[in-house]
Amino acid sequence: MVPIPQAPSAKGPIPFGAHQTWHRVTGRLHAGRPPVVVVHGGPGSTHDYLLALTSLADEGWPVVHYDQIGNGGSTHLPDRGADFWTVDLFLAELDNLLRHLGIAGDYVLFGHSWGGMLSAAHAARRPPGLRGLVIANSPASMPLWREQMEVLRAELPPEVDAVLRRHEAAGTTDSEEYYTALRVFYDRHVCRVVPWPRDYAATFMEIYNDSTVYATMNGPTEFHVTGTLRDWSVEDLLPDIAVPTLLLSGRHDEATPATVRPYQDRIPGARWTVFEESSHVPHLEEPERFHAVMAEFLGGLEAPEG
Repeated sequence: MVPIPQAPSAKGPIPFGAHQTWHRVTGRLHAGRPPVVVVHGGPGSTHDYLLALTSLADEGWPVVHYDQIGNGGSTHLPDRGADFWTVDLFLAELDNLLRHLGIAGDYVLFGHSWGGMLSAAHAARRPPGLRGLVIANSPASMPLWREQMEVLRAELPPEVDAVLRRHEAAGTTDSEEYYTALRVFYDRHVCRVVPWPRDYAATFMEIYNDSTVYATMNGPTEFHVTGTLRDWSVEDLLPDIAVPTLLLSGRHDEATPATVRPYQDRIPGARWTVFEESSHVPHLEEPERFHAVMAEFLGGLEAPEG
């Protein structure tokens, strides 16, 4: 059963240049264990679908969620063009969040999907306060991701894929028929819990209400990637990551093993856990096991060296 999100101990906007980043904290910062900073996916998603991670506060690990700029409670900028929405923008926003909360000297990162790639790029800079890294359901390379989308699409019923491709060719991916066909893919490879959990549905509606970032950087859907990130990869950065790293993925994940493997191969000492009954959101599909795996990894960060 998906845990009910805990109430925040603090929340609200923080300044990010001329804009604002909305955040929430569960538990007490600076009270012992380092906080787990949660970097959501998309790009263009929100923190909502990851609220189950607030359960880590029960183990004494404060949890920081935030909405990346352009999304959710943070500043929306629907008129900004592709040159504004860059990886460097979101890396700078993460750095700003850590400084503002006073946790840049002691924290753990949890990055999901696009957030995993972003967190890997952050970790590769070897920030001195980073204690550990979790890369969840994340490709290491968008070219690999696009290749694997073709593999997964080939496994869809032929009539479903035909509908998807017809609308993609016509530029009518906002049609109801396209969305209905899209759900077949989502229910197999993104979230296998039916009906969708409330937190996941909330994020999906946020993207629908303002798709500026998602459409610009990704494209219309998970597997029709036409945006500015279509050729982005963090593979060459991975050997520079020097903190304990946990990789998570689902057996039915749209982030297939081929897209995750570069993390395993290139990050020194990385560990990889596969959730057998999950797709892209094991924290919602196998919440009890997910919590146990996370608690074990975090506990290991406290183990003495030697």
